[in-house]
Amino acid sequence: MPAQQPAVSVIMPVLNEERHLRDSVRHILDQEYAGEMEVVIALGPSTDRTDEIAAELVREDSRVHTVPNPTGRTPAALNAAIKASRHPIVVRVDGHGMLSPNYIATAVRLLEETGAQNVGGIMHAEGENSWEEAVAAAMTSKIGVGNAPFHTGGRAGRAETVYLGVFRREALEQQGGYNEEFIRAQDWELNFRIRGAGGLIWFSPELKVQYRPRPSVRALAKQYKDYGRWRHVVARYHAGSINVRYLAPPTLVCALAAGVVVGAAVSPVGFAVPAGYLAAIVLGSVPAGRGLSLKARAQIPVALATMHLCWGFGFLTSPRSLARKLIATRRPPVCRGSQDHHDPSQV
Repeated sequence: MPAQQPAVSVIMPVLNEERHLRDSVRHILDQEYAGEMEVVIALGPSTDRTDEIAAELVREDSRVHTVPNPTGRTPAALNAAIKASRHPIVVRVDGHGMLSPNYIATAVRLLEETGAQNVGGIMHAEGENSWEEAVAAAMTSKIGVGNAPFHTGGRAGRAETVYLGVFRREALEQQGGYNEEFIRAQDWELNFRIRGAGGLIWFSPELKVQYRPRPSVRALAKQYKDYGRWRHVVARYHAGSINVRYLAPPTLVCALAAGVVVGAAVSPVGFAVPAGYLAAIVLGSVPAGRGLSLKARAQIPVALATMHLCWGFGFLTSPRSLARKLIATRRPPVCRGSQDHHDPSQV
C-alpha cells in the first residue's frame, strides 16, 4: 500500500441505531487505510440511545463528527453529511453496516483502476439470532432475491447501481447530491444521473459490507413493502428500467390471490397455486439454511414469504401520484468535460 492515500470522508445516516452504531463506527475507524479519515454521522430524530452513543463516539475520537437531520429521511441525512464533510473521497455507510477491514483501501484502489465515479460491492447479510440468521439466509439466496449481484455476488463490472457506494466527491457535487424526494431508491436515482453524465458505476465482489437484517417479521415486512413501492416509482420514473426479476413478486401476489379466489369460489384445484408456492419456499430454504440451527432453518420460509409477498404488494399498491410527484422533481444529469470517465479496459 502506498505511504499515503487520499483523504476519505465516511458519511452515515442514522435513526434508532443504538444496537449497532458503536460497532459500525468501530469497523470504520479500524480500517486498514493509510490516508486521513473523518466520520460524519447525520442524526435523525431517534427515540432510543442513538444520540447519546453518537455523542460518546465524538468525545472518544476526534475523527468523528455529527450533524442534525431533523427530517429523519435518509437522502436528507446523506446530503447534510456530504455538506459537512471535506475530503475528496466519500464513503457511504449505514448505521447497521460493518465494513470489512480493507474496504476503504480496496474501494480507493478500484476508483483509480477503473476511473469510476462510484464503486460498491456485496451487501453480506449476517444475523445475530435465529430470526436474523433466517433473514440473512433468505437475503443471500437466489430463491430470495434472484440473481442480484450485490446480494449473491458476481463478476466485477459496470453496473446500473451499487450497494451504498464509494464516490468521488466531484461526482456528488456535480449532480447536486441526492434527490431528497426519494425516500427509498435514492441510490439508484443518483447513480442514474451519474451514468447519464457519462460517469461509470462499478460493482466489485472485492468490496463487502456486513449487513444486520431487520429484527422482526413486522420490520422486515415494512422494509420490503417500501422496496416494492419505490421500485415501481423507479419503473415509472425511468421507462425501461424494469426487468423480469422485479416483476416476479407482483406476479406471484396476483397468482396467489387468484388461486385462493378460484379455490374458494370455483374449484379446490385453485389452491394448488398457494400450495405449490409453499412447497417451493420450503424446499428452497433447505440449501439456503445449510449450517444454521434448526430454529433458524425453520424460519427461512417465513422470511422468504415475507420478502416476496410484501415486495409484491408494495409494487402493486404504489400510487401513480407518488411517481408523478417524483418525476416533477427530476434533475437532468449534469455533464462537464472534466468528469468524463475512462474505460477500465484502457488502464
